[in-house]
Amino acid sequence: MNVEHIEVCIDNIESLHLAQQGGATRIELCSSLALGGLTPNVGLMQLAAKYASIPVYAMIRPRQGDFLFEQQDVEIMLADIHAAKQAQLQGVVVGVLSQDGHVDKDILKALCLEAKGMGITFHRAIDQCVDPMAALDTVMEMGCERVLTSGLKANAFDGIAMLKNMVTHCGDRLSIMAGAGVTADNVAEIVRKTSVREVHLSGKSTRASKMTAFAADAHMGNADIDDFAIPVTASDKIAAVRNALS
Repeated sequence: MNVEHIEVCIDNIESLHLAQQGGATRIELCSSLALGGLTPNVGLMQLAAKYASIPVYAMIRPRQGDFLFEQQDVEIMLADIHAAKQAQLQGVVVGVLSQDGHVDKDILKALCLEAKGMGITFHRAIDQCVDPMAALDTVMEMGCERVLTSGLKANAFDGIAMLKNMVTHCGDRLSIMAGAGVTADNVAEIVRKTSVREVHLSGKSTRASKMTAFAADAHMGNADIDDFAIPVTASDKIAAVRNALS
């Protein structure tokens, strides 16, 4: 199948190596994937740039929750884009909405201006837009390269119909990248039915802590989260997606 990119989202340096081993062709660099992905710290940006053999795009999202941002949020995002550029990453991933559910053109324009010279992905904020086709037009107008979307559904497989409509609407002007719930079992059908040329996944897994002794009664956060299960990318899951597309 004519898929140009398998993008893998990661939130630690260990997963960078695992994603590359599995056959990823681009990295979306985040923190806190459990929250949908937030901005990675500068140290992670710098180390990813040092060790990556494929393009790395930094998520620019200063907090969890919706994509309606205040002025100080925007100041943070501008500073983080500058940091990603200084770290010599290849691109950034952004998404901003207005109170009435459209793309915030003014903020997006400012972010794109700060990111000049870098690649720009508009992320799944589009899946919360009230008029996705108008949103695509705005994203194209601002000069973004691609949109990451599940087709406005909980996962990309359920969003196949909308993904196909988006591909038809944008043609060669903007790449539609299918993401959310993409696996080796469904990726070929998603690509075949939508004609997307890029797919996005985490290939998430966990590994046990390598600590041999520890006190287990304290919790660093939510008591439901095992502090000794380390979230990592499973290279075999990435390889399986690659093989399903070959």
